[in-house]
Amino acid sequence: DANRQISDLKFKLAKSEQEITALEQNVIRLEGQVARYKTAAENAERLEDELKAEKRKLQRELRSALDKIEELEVSYGHLVKRLEKMKANRSALLSQQ
Repeated sequence: DANRQISDLKFKLAKSEQEITALEQNVIRLEGQVARYKTAAENAERLEDELKAEKRKLQRELRSALDKIEELEVSYGHLVKRLEKMKANRSALLSQQ
């Protein structure tokens, strides 16, 4: 009976050691996954920061371009008015002759 208990306990010990080994391998595998996910998350955050900076830069450039367009439109309006005045003056001078 004692031998049976001893062999039973030896079997349970061997099975427990196998489970421990399997769990240790699982821990190593999971730690590797965590490291990969952490690296991927850091890269994603870095990329997100770069994209945000690029977006801000492009928005500044857009605002600058829109301001320049508005400025050119105003300048164009003034030039059109000057041209109309010059045409009117020319017509007036021609009609006087």
